Formats: sequence, C-alpha cells, structure tokens
Amino acid sequence: MRIKYKMVLLILLPMLVVIGAIAAIVFVQEKQLAAQQTLVLEESLLESKRAEIMDYVSLARTSIDLLYSSGRNDEATKEQVKAILRTMNFGQDGYFFVYDTQGLCLVHPRQTELEGRQMWDKRDPTGFPVIQKLIEAAQQGGGFQRYLWIKPTSGKETDKLAYAVLLDRWGWMMGTGIYLDDVAAAKAKISQESDKRIHGVMRSLAVTAVLAILIVVACAVAVNLSEQRSADAKLTAMARRVVTSQEDERTRIARELHDGISQQLVSTKYQIELAQFQLPESDENRAAQQALEKGLDGLGDTIAEIRRISHDLRSSLLDNLGLPAALGQLANDVAAHTGLEVRVDVSRCQHKLPDTPAITLFRIAQEALTNIVKHAAARQVDLLLSSDRRSVALTITDDGRGFAPEAETYAQSGGIGLRNMRERAELEGGSLHIVSQPGHTVLLATLPLSEAG
Repeated sequence: MRIKYKMVLLILLPMLVVIGAIAAIVFVQEKQLAAQQTLVLEESLLESKRAEIMDYVSLARTSIDLLYSSGRNDEATKEQVKAILRTMNFGQDGYFFVYDTQGLCLVHPRQTELEGRQMWDKRDPTGFPVIQKLIEAAQQGGGFQRYLWIKPTSGKETDKLAYAVLLDRWGWMMGTGIYLDDVAAAKAKISQESDKRIHGVMRSLAVTAVLAILIVVACAVAVNLSEQRSADAKLTAMARRVVTSQEDERTRIARELHDGISQQLVSTKYQIELAQFQLPESDENRAAQQALEKGLDGLGDTIAEIRRISHDLRSSLLDNLGLPAALGQLANDVAAHTGLEVRVDVSRCQHKLPDTPAITLFRIAQEALTNIVKHAAARQVDLLLSSDRRSVALTITDDGRGFAPEAETYAQSGGIGLRNMRERAELEGGSLHIVSQPGHTVLLATLPLSEAG
C-alpha cells in the first residue's frame, strides 16, 4: 500500500472513530438532559399543583367551617355542607368529593350516579385502590394520592392528583384533585424537542463526516485545527443559553407567583376578613371567629412565603433599580432571617450595569451568603461592589471559620458550589478568586464590561 494511502487511513480512521464517539456522547447526554428536564419540569408542575390543591381544600374547609364547627351532627346540617361542596367547582373539571370512612360516596357533583354507592373496592385500571388510599391518607392527617379517574370533559381515564382530609367528627373524607394531562403533554413536548435536537445533531455530524472524508481523500491534508476552538465556542454558547433559560424561567415563575397566586390569596384573605367583620360578636360565634383568625394567620404566612420564594427566584429590585439595590435587599433579608450582620457598600459603583453581569453577580452573592450561613459560623459579612468603565467587581468578606477553597468536597457541596460559581464568572469572561483562613475569608468576583455598558 502506498504511503499516501496509509497516511489517509491513519487520518481518516481516527477521525471517524472520534465522530462516532462524539455522536454517541451527544446522544447519551441529550437523552440524560431530556430525562433531567422532564423530572425537573414534572416535579415543578406537581409541586405547584399540590399547593393549588391544598389551597382549594383549605378554601372548602373555610366555606363549611361555620357549620362543621357549630357542633351540630344532625342530618340537616350535613346536607347543608354537602350542598355547599356540590356548588364549589373550579375550572372545567374541578370539583370536591366526600366519602365516609367505609367508602360510601356522599358527594360527587360531576358523577352524581356515584352518590349513595359503596366505593370501597373501587380500583383504577392499574389496580390501585383509589378510595381506600384516599381515606388512609386523610386519616393520617391529610395527604396526596395519584391515580387514574374519569375526566368529566373528556370521559376518559386520566392521571389525577388528589388531596384528602378527614372531617373526623362526622367520619367524612373530603378532598379534591387536578387532572395531570397537561403534565403528560409537557413531558411529551420535551421528549419531542429532545428527539429533534438529537436528529439535528446527528444530521450535522453525518454531513460533517462526509465533508471531512471528501476533504481528506481529495486533498490528503491534516485534521483541521480549528475544530477544537469551534467545539469550545459551541459549548460556551450552550452554557450561556442554559443560564439564560434558567433566569428566564426563574423570572416567569416569580412573576406568576407574585402576580397570580399571591394576588388570589390576598383577595381571598380580604374576603375572609370581611366575613370575620360581618360575623356578629357572640359566644356562639366565638369558635368561628377563632377559626377565621387561625385561617387568616395561616393565609398571611402563605402569602409571605410565596413572596419570599418569588423574591428568591428573581429580585424585582434587580430588574427595576439594579444590582446595588438588589444586594441591599438581599443583605437585609439574610440579616433578618439569620441574625447575621451584613454590611453593603455600593458607593464605588457609579455605572449602571448591564443585565447579564448584574444577574451573574447577584447569583454569586446569593450562593456565597447561603454558604456563609450554612458553613462559616460567621458573625459579620461585608459586601463591596465597585466598578469602572471596563469592569465590575464584587468582594464578599466574612469572619467565619474559613475553609480550603481547593477542596473538591467543599466545591461540590450544596447549591451551585464554588466550582459552578467560578464557571458562572468565567462564562462572562470574568474570574472568581477566594482567599480563606480562620477568621477571614475573601471572595472576589470580577466581570468585564463593554464600553457601551
């Protein structure tokens, strides 16, 4: 065999092996990423639906509490409660159901033929004992169950998530649920998008392989040295898109929490307060007043928790007033919840920062303060933000116990970790440096600024 053909084979075969390996790695990673995205999306959707269902059940308890807490056990009172629950519908397929603890159906407004029937042995198509498990969850203090049930608008067996509580004085199990066909649709969409990405990557790799073979055979040249730089650029762009997508999703969820659920809860609180005000003062109504007050307290705590979660996901000050104001609010929140003294100095930041470096530094500050609270046993933290036309720097200093920044175990512990904080900074062309010793730890994050910024 001539030497030139040997050279071609020596170049071509490793290249084909590499392309095949890349294709396999991309395929596996895309599948893993799709699976992770599916799990994260499903859990996020289920968590929001759990909270929504619990709110509906809480609202139903509030609606019937005046009658239930009256101490009466007569059939007329029970029929009033049933009538109230039959009229409490939400959405196209939302309703409340009631069974006694022996499985007798008492209220089912969307399948009235079930009322009065013994449903203890009712099982869904998978064999799951629906009513038994709902009663068991209710008897344990309230709980969720997932099963298949007929959806009123479609008439088909559909995945459903339900929450049940026990009205123990009457021996009733009351609950409601939400159908999860939208969750299945979202998972299917992610799977389709993943398949499209994989097919696109495979087509691109196939075209690249054919072109490379033609170039090698025709020109007998060495491997193109620019491939590595191109791959690095693609990975960097992909990482940037992932971070951008995460921030966009945080913003969307934070907005929905604040403008949607929070406002609905506030409106509900006002209605309960109005009902409390209109309830006459008397010994008979004292229990109802106390129940309303307890419900208002719980509702207030829920509203505050939703607002806290919304703020953690995306600080409104960061969007409206910029990074200096957002850091001040973050410091105040940490100080209020932990007792840690957090001092912020933004006097050296005289330039308005672009969104990307502002978000990056804010996330680094969040994670750094979280690590300090969890691990450092510090008493005081100083945040210094400074900038000029070319760069912006965030310095975080604490008087905690210190650590070894190079320790791999610490870098991988909790949150995004030190390694990922460094990657966030480097993704924007910046750097992150840490110097630590007992009683004094300094974290310095520096990012470049464009002249236009």
